[in-house]
Amino acid sequence: MIIVTGAAGFIGSCLVSKLNNKGFKDIILVDDFTSVEKNRNLANKIYLDRVDRVVFFEWLQKHSREIQFIFHIGARTDTTEFNMKVFDELNLNYSKKVWNACSSYNIPLIYASSAATYGDGSFGYDDDHRVIPMLQPLNPYGVSKNEFDKWVLLQQASPPYWYGLKFFNVYGPNEYHKGRMASVIYHAFNQASGIRHLASVGMKPEASSIKLFRSHNPKYRDGEQLRDFIYIRDVLDVIYYLMEYKKDPGIYNLGTGKARTFLDLAGALFAALNKPVEIRFIDTPEDIREKYQYFTEAVMNKLRSAGYTKPFYSLEEGIEEYVQGYLINQSVY
Repeated sequence: MIIVTGAAGFIGSCLVSKLNNKGFKDIILVDDFTSVEKNRNLANKIYLDRVDRVVFFEWLQKHSREIQFIFHIGARTDTTEFNMKVFDELNLNYSKKVWNACSSYNIPLIYASSAATYGDGSFGYDDDHRVIPMLQPLNPYGVSKNEFDKWVLLQQASPPYWYGLKFFNVYGPNEYHKGRMASVIYHAFNQASGIRHLASVGMKPEASSIKLFRSHNPKYRDGEQLRDFIYIRDVLDVIYYLMEYKKDPGIYNLGTGKARTFLDLAGALFAALNKPVEIRFIDTPEDIREKYQYFTEAVMNKLRSAGYTKPFYSLEEGIEEYVQGYLINQSVY
């Protein structure tokens, strides 16, 4: 059996589909399944059982000999939440328990880290293990992810092979439930198309224009903030590759290695909708303004040296597929 935590969420539910497509049906889903919107992501998935995250470790103790692999994707991902206790419980301590269980039961592990660990980029965006203890994330979410990465690197006992993946700006289907934390592409689509999706509570549909954050950093013009946007299909391909690779354990970046501007994003979105580009700049909300990343770009040498050679979707290719294949019809992956 294979376990996916965070299985009803964005990346987790897409991973379940990827595993199904590769012939895996004996999957155990772990999550908090009380959200109707999130559970929509599980439509047409094939799996053995659902296990609530609260009782997961009791369940695992009884079934450990049957488990072939654990994908620990579940986490609290709200970058606007500033209560560190929430992240200590759901991200740091829960992840430690997953690691210890995998070490004790000899189960391979892939877990989700984040590019939020890099903070303002003062130490670069290289996944060299020697840099990780020096990183200074800008919010409690990033801190929780980096604290776990640091803890992992100090452990003597480990799973038989393991990978921590620093996800950069992932976008794609099944993020409908994420509200404010959904990708810029998702929110921009809602605004540009005038469609109000399930996760867009409180948003007023716009006839054509999209809203982008104004720059509050003199080094960047409005819309020229840069992010490493990666399409979900690339994320899934890398995860599956590492599942089979079984060598060189460690913490790896997972981005495209090419930063793009929000103006590029807007252009690609309107092209996918066959509409003229119309942008309205708004102030970055004050609660995240001082914690805002103006530039992220993954250094991808480590993954490439591990033999992963497949090219990544360009921003234009990813947005076109996402918009025309999923967003327009509100389809689930």
